[in-house]
Formats: sequence, structure tokens, C-alpha cells
Amino acid sequence: MTTAVYPGTFDPVTNGHMDVIRRAAELFDQVIIGVLHNSVKTPLFSDEERVNILEKATEDIPNVSVRSFDGLAVDFAKLCGAKVIVRGLRAITDFEYELQMAQTNRVLAPDVDTAFLTTSLEYAYLSSTTVKEVAAFDGDISKFVPGFVAEEIRKKIGEVRAAEEKKE
Repeated sequence: MTTAVYPGTFDPVTNGHMDVIRRAAELFDQVIIGVLHNSVKTPLFSDEERVNILEKATEDIPNVSVRSFDGLAVDFAKLCGAKVIVRGLRAITDFEYELQMAQTNRVLAPDVDTAFLTTSLEYAYLSSTTVKEVAAFDGDISKFVPGFVAEEIRKKIGEVRAAEEKKE
């Protein structure tokens, strides 16, 4: 059985992420989505919220599970017994960074490979940052994320705004 991990922050999960998840689930026996706790970034959603959102978004894909992790993706892969790290590529700029990371991971763990999946063209422009920026200005994000995720984003942005207004 081949296990792969798909690590990332997924803040929030986009249709581009879902495209990669679905395709990885067809290629590997088991896919574990790793929700990274990154102390350098301030995410919109907490680790637990992102795990819950991804569990709901992938509930119809039986060979996909979701876990949070801290640290290096290659260590997470080894912890999960995965031989493959899945990475999505949108553009050539992604490739340069991802190739460097894959080569570094190969030095750290020679038994773990990286599989690159190019995002479908319809999602090639899409990033979590773009989704959050559009949502922050009350733009329509329904074409960018699963329906229930759009609602979660709107709710969370409302909570953030209310907290900021309370501070003033």
C-alpha cells in the first residue's frame, strides 16, 4: 500500500487544493493531508478549524484523512509511513521553490520522494492568499472554494472585524 502526504497550511482550502487532493487520491492508496502549524504565519483559521474544514471537504473521498503537524514535511511523511510527498504546482515560480524543497527533502530522507501534480488550468491563478484578500473586501469567493468553506470564511472575517471594532 502506498501512502502519500499532502502538506500545507490550507488557510483556507481552495478548489485548487481539492483538485490536487482528488487526483492524489486516485494515484495513491492512502493520502494524508497534513495541516501545518506554522508559528511564523498568522492564519485566518486555527489548526483545529482547518483540520475540521478539510475533513468535511474530503468526507466523500474514502482514502483521504487529515492530521495536523508541526515541523518539517519530510518528518511528517516519515511519521505517517509515507513514501511520497505530494505538492501542487500552479506556475513556473512554484516549480523553482518546490524543486529546491524536494531536493532538500531527498537529502534529509532519501526514502521519501516528491510527486508534483500540476493544478488544473482553471485553478492555476488561485491561492489561499487571494481568496482571503477577495473575501476581506466582501468579494464573491464562491468560484474559488467549496460552498461551505466560503460561508466559514465569511463568518470568520465577520468575527475578526467584530473583535477589531471592539478594540477601538
